[in-house]
Amino acid sequence: MKSISIAFILFISTSAFSQTDSITFVSAKWEKQRITSGVKLKQHQFSQLFGGSKYVNMLEIRNRKKLKFSFDFEPQELILTSNFAKRKDAIAAINGTFFDTKNGGSVAFLKVNHQVINHSVKRPNGKRTLFADAGVVINKGKIGIVNWNGEDGWEEKLPDENVMLSGPLVVYHHQIMPIDTADAFNKTKHPRSLLVISKKKTYLIAVDGRNEFAGGMSMNELAKISMWLNADAALNLDGGGSTGLYVKDLGIVNHPSDNKKFDHEGERKVANVILLKKD
Repeated sequence: MKSISIAFILFISTSAFSQTDSITFVSAKWEKQRITSGVKLKQHQFSQLFGGSKYVNMLEIRNRKKLKFSFDFEPQELILTSNFAKRKDAIAAINGTFFDTKNGGSVAFLKVNHQVINHSVKRPNGKRTLFADAGVVINKGKIGIVNWNGEDGWEEKLPDENVMLSGPLVVYHHQIMPIDTADAFNKTKHPRSLLVISKKKTYLIAVDGRNEFAGGMSMNELAKISMWLNADAALNLDGGGSTGLYVKDLGIVNHPSDNKKFDHEGERKVANVILLKKD
């Protein structure tokens, strides 16, 4: 009886904290900047969210015909997210999927304009990795998220013009997906990059971390903020030191962690990005 009572108290306490966090996030007084028609940058320093300090950078994009998404990449090279954006004259860019830090190139399946650029690598035991369980798809400039159908090699058969695998998938069909909380990658609070898609809006989100002002987030926490944004689907992108959100005329707006300072100068070179451009 005693153990049941303790468990019930813990459940009530956890639920209370979760409710408080949702109110804190939804009612936050975001610092806002209009970037262009239909695009707004929202930033906020949370002194207490999910048990610690958080800094969230969020590009809110209303679904409009004149705004188009695309990928840019280097098959065997690494360059800065900001440089990817500048060379394509993009409104904004966020780092894409996971990559080979030594040799360059994506380690997750990447297809651009129907041409396969990189194939997904597998674990030594032959199993799929966390970054191969879902994907970003772009067709005629419109962005979406697809879920792995359980078949090996499913990505090779996708008909979409542009495909970038990543993961884990944290929300799908407006439901939080099962997340392996025993996995250190999922459980540890890291800087994170996140794509969130709802019926009327798309969000490119950079969660800062590895700093006293910004403690990062776990996968469960990413799932929760996605639901608070009314997500139909939300997908984790590469994170950690790779997390970088660029906005034209502002530069990198989050606080990349590679230089171990809370500024905008610690940007890491990556292999691919998601771009937002005008048609």
